Amino acid sequence: MFTGIVEEIGYIAEITDVSKEAVQLTIDASLVLEDVKVGDSISVNGICLTVTNFNREYFQVDVMPETINATSLASLEVGSGVNLERSLRPTDRMGGHFVTGHVDGVGKIERKQLHQNAVYYDISIPESIKNYFIVKGSVAVDGVSLTIFGVDVAKNLITISLIPHTADVTILGEKAVGDIVNIECDVLGKHVHEYLKNTIRV
Repeated sequence: MFTGIVEEIGYIAEITDVSKEAVQLTIDASLVLEDVKVGDSISVNGICLTVTNFNREYFQVDVMPETINATSLASLEVGSGVNLERSLRPTDRMGGHFVTGHVDGVGKIERKQLHQNAVYYDISIPESIKNYFIVKGSVAVDGVSLTIFGVDVAKNLITISLIPHTADVTILGEKAVGDIVNIECDVLGKHVHEYLKNTIRV
């Protein structure tokens, strides 16, 4: 479990093919390595991955085919920046919202517009998850906890806004129109929606 508050930007140091569709990622980092152990979970661009090896300069994770096919990981290259967050501890402040690290779909940035001190993004979302978003609700975009400022169900679009700090300390500030991002819907909203869908009869 995570909060969606990114701790640092790491960089892909190596991508090693394990099989035809599985890879091992070596990620350069510093802050998230301070208390890391083999078996720990680290959110990488919003994807919960397990640490299999580490030293003082990097950690390694194995990525299975299902994860590659369902997320934006296939677009990563050596040198790519990634948002990193260690898993939530019971004593941590809950600065964002509950984020599981289980990506629901891949979105695409359709518009990026500067407005005063904010940057607005329109992101297209898969048809299959469009009912999980509400205005002023929460969404994790590449692992970043953000507030939804607009929902266009007809066009399958959500609008989010970044303050300068978020743009500076995450990879989202460098994203451009056409880039893809990992989307995780609010887990509480998903559970409520599915419960009502399966229990209410009209």
